[in-house]
Amino acid sequence: MLLTPTRRRTVGVVIAAVLLLVGSLLLAYPDRAGAAADPLISRGKPATASSSEESGFGPQNAFDGDPATRWASAEGKDPQWIGVDLGATADVTRVKLSWEAAYAKAYRIEISSDGTTWSRLADETAGNGGSDDWSALSGKGRYLRVYGTARGTSYGYSLYEAEVYGTLDGGPPSTGAFTVVAAGDIAAQCTASDSNCAHPKTAALAQKLNPKFYLTMGDNQYDDARIADFRAYYDKTWGAFKDKTHPVPGNHETYDPAGSLVGYKTYFGAIAYPQGKSYYSFDEGNWHFIALDSNSLDQSAQTDWLKADLAKNSKACIAAYWHHPLYSSGGHGNDPVSRPVWKILYGAKADLVLNGHDHHYERFAPQNPDGKATADGITEIVGGMGGAEPYPIENVQPNSQKRISGEYGVLKLDFTDSGYSWSYVGTDGKAKDTSPKYACH
Repeated sequence: MLLTPTRRRTVGVVIAAVLLLVGSLLLAYPDRAGAAADPLISRGKPATASSSEESGFGPQNAFDGDPATRWASAEGKDPQWIGVDLGATADVTRVKLSWEAAYAKAYRIEISSDGTTWSRLADETAGNGGSDDWSALSGKGRYLRVYGTARGTSYGYSLYEAEVYGTLDGGPPSTGAFTVVAAGDIAAQCTASDSNCAHPKTAALAQKLNPKFYLTMGDNQYDDARIADFRAYYDKTWGAFKDKTHPVPGNHETYDPAGSLVGYKTYFGAIAYPQGKSYYSFDEGNWHFIALDSNSLDQSAQTDWLKADLAKNSKACIAAYWHHPLYSSGGHGNDPVSRPVWKILYGAKADLVLNGHDHHYERFAPQNPDGKATADGITEIVGGMGGAEPYPIENVQPNSQKRISGEYGVLKLDFTDSGYSWSYVGTDGKAKDTSPKYACH
């Protein structure tokens, strides 16, 4: 049986009749009273779409509860879709859509357990905009999407709100919250017996923060990253949580007399080469993490891998990290070697990039690969204060929002299913800088 959405009516007699009918049905079928009152389960959840007209009309606007914001697709193209991750498997009983003037004449509502294989919940073949209230649905899955196949106007598809109601397995969905600790430029050739040695202090802080895992942004071991040095210095401090670490190499890992990255690979083993290369990716919650080797970003093998990796990604949020920053106000300054990678990541709507190399802390406003501040840009953090000798700030770059040099520390990054924020924490345990809260693109 083809379901038909409830339309807005203005005739009082019709409303009264409908109310009377609903009341009698609820008396006759008391189980449906609970369904009618099923809670809203889509508000603020991670959203994706086939396209957005521009950054101000992203898919998250359709799930934010604000009737003044909206999602708008690219104009003049069919099909287009918008979807939401409910955070857990749900029994969906109702979907309410509030269309802007650019509505769908034909669309279907679909549900999926994995975001890949979809089952149809409802079909609309003669839509006329306004509000569509599908109140008699029965479907089970974690992901739901509205798939438009025919536009009602010459423009695109645009929704003020898409509301999904039902019940979630196991109660309210998880926010997917987890914490990560990150730093670059870590183990100088010194030990805790030297009061001026910083990496034992940053390691103690990192361990106390007890994150889900650790990221390193290269130059893990100074000066030439021999295996003997890794064992004598890094292993005595940051090595305490090696099994929870996802490292990348820096330029000092290439200076090993035994060969480029030999000591690094010998020490970390499969931890640094989980996919057989010095670059790799992994997922946590609703995030896709990409670890790159910036010593070889100019080689097509790595950039081709990155494109293929992003094409397979199903997570809504993307973070990448490597050693050499595209933008930095420190002594090394900007390094254009990663600009092609930035372009690839920007095209994939990546959110966050972490780097080291310059021995200071710095955060930038979201920007595009050409350094133009933009709301849909990538946020970059330089976090090279893990233990190596600090570098001074030299030439402040556009879009640089905060810079700290001379105070060792780590990045404490807090991730959720739909956003992120962070603090730069000094070895005294105090936050030296706290970021704004960002939503994923």
